[in-house]
Amino acid sequence: MSPAIEAMQAEQQHYSSKGVLLEPFVHQVGGHSCVLRFGEQTICKPLIPREHQFYKSLPAEMRTFTPQYRGVVSVSFEEDEEGNLCLIAYPLHSEQGDLENMDPTADLEPKHKVLKWANKKQSAVMLDNDNYSKERPRHGRKDEKIKSHKREEELERLQQADVLYYSLEKSNAVPQVKHNPWSLKCHQQHLQRMKENAKHRNQYKFILLENLTWRHTVPCVLDLKMGTRQHGDDASEEKKATQIRKCQQSTSATIGVRLCGMQVYQSDSGQLMFMNKYHGRKLTLAGFKEALFQFFHTGRRLRRELLSPVLRRLRDMQAALEACESYRFYSSSLLIIYDGESKRARRPQLRNGEEGEEDELSEEEDEEDHSALTFPCSGAGASGGASGSEGSPMVDVRMIDFAHTTCRHYGEDSVVHEGQDSGYIFGLQNLITIISQLEENSAD
Repeated sequence: MSPAIEAMQAEQQHYSSKGVLLEPFVHQVGGHSCVLRFGEQTICKPLIPREHQFYKSLPAEMRTFTPQYRGVVSVSFEEDEEGNLCLIAYPLHSEQGDLENMDPTADLEPKHKVLKWANKKQSAVMLDNDNYSKERPRHGRKDEKIKSHKREEELERLQQADVLYYSLEKSNAVPQVKHNPWSLKCHQQHLQRMKENAKHRNQYKFILLENLTWRHTVPCVLDLKMGTRQHGDDASEEKKATQIRKCQQSTSATIGVRLCGMQVYQSDSGQLMFMNKYHGRKLTLAGFKEALFQFFHTGRRLRRELLSPVLRRLRDMQAALEACESYRFYSSSLLIIYDGESKRARRPQLRNGEEGEEDELSEEEDEEDHSALTFPCSGAGASGGASGSEGSPMVDVRMIDFAHTTCRHYGEDSVVHEGQDSGYIFGLQNLITIISQLEENSAD
């Protein structure tokens, strides 16, 4: 049995008889759907029928390039007596896998057994404001509301910044990711919508997916919107025009890919750098290349050892997509993920659970790269030796977001496409070319 399946079963067994308190997924860097943390190795997001259908009918050759699908949960919105907003998930079970027809209240336990924010240690990713606070003394309510308002204003200011640097707190010499302005923004907006609809509806279906970042201490995540077209076949004329305009005014039209979000750890300053989709839309081709370079750069050196594995995955993905007849992945994204924590800070876990000796960087890896944080021009190699790493470093490349995906197997679709998704493949080809240039031009 694969580790992924074992992990899924362990989480399902642990949560099978009680509600699960959902938390914001702090490593969401793009998209507008609210992604939540269900467990250490599992996330969840609102169920969209088309995306759900895609995961259930996924071709075997595509499974290695997408997150593992782990079923459906029923999510309830609650507000306790202190005004804390809670999202509680209840796993649904089905022998036949027909999860849509299950009674969403079948597995509910008595209300006093449901986990609450106040009954659980405050998550590091939550803001200490009125919506996300633990129980508070009543006499301090007024002062806390004033402080909360100031914090909300500060968060709103940060969320409006297209590029943001955030200093990480260190615990036992390991940086801790506590805030991501984009994920918190999506989470707050979703909670507000659910609160407004609470009188009319209080049961929502979410799909469970593999958490692609769970192995990483400080995940560096790049979200790329792929393809030359973003609107689905069912889009309204207004939506179609908006999406066409976004593509025409960005690198989507010229190279079939644009930056949709990014977080990267810069070890020299101990900061996370965030870029959001609004910044990505403004980038020229040169700016896009620059952003890619920054994503693979620690602030001290270029992570050259990551480039070859990424290129291999992209080429394998291209081959798989070229074999996918009739599929169109409109508005789908590509994630590239690696761990920003340095090897020197990481202590490997031994089989008995004890910590091993610290990994030491080779002189080449530890050597500072004094080249500017800029995409190297042809013939102008960056200083520093090649990576001394052996084997493939831990880097992942996956396709996500299939709310507008279509193929001929979706019988209800009025439009049936033939052949390959040339727009997505065009974006992959250009991404491969750019990263190949980065690899070639930064080598000695």
